Amino acid sequence: MYREEPYSDMKELVKNDMMAQNYGMELVESKPGSCRVRMKVRKDMLNAYGATHGAVIYALADVAFAATCNSGGAKSVALAMNINYRRPAHEGEVLTAEGYEESAGKTTAVCRIKVTNGEGKLVAVADGLAYRQG
Repeated sequence: MYREEPYSDMKELVKNDMMAQNYGMELVESKPGSCRVRMKVRKDMLNAYGATHGAVIYALADVAFAATCNSGGAKSVALAMNINYRRPAHEGEVLTAEGYEESAGKTTAVCRIKVTNGEGKLVAVADGLAYRQG
């Protein structure tokens, strides 16, 4: 069922995101304009080369993007997101996506999401543009 009203609790937003639940993502921290989401890489998340599939890393960044741009209380949806992969991640690693608003206006917000591994090394960086409804 499509939800019209915005979320006020980002833990509830992530809990109701079926992709986040299927991948075992957890909201670690959320403040207005920022958040951190983490996930442990499982065998079923690997590509043919044995590294974490780009779609899985993108999904983690996307959930962090959603929690970041919705954390200010306005219902926000993605208009675009671009991701750049910097290094592979492997089974058993814990990945953390940290998002923050770089610029927020009445109708749009630009967010940056950095995905790092357990050593703090950059795995991917994404930029998202969100539309704020209402």
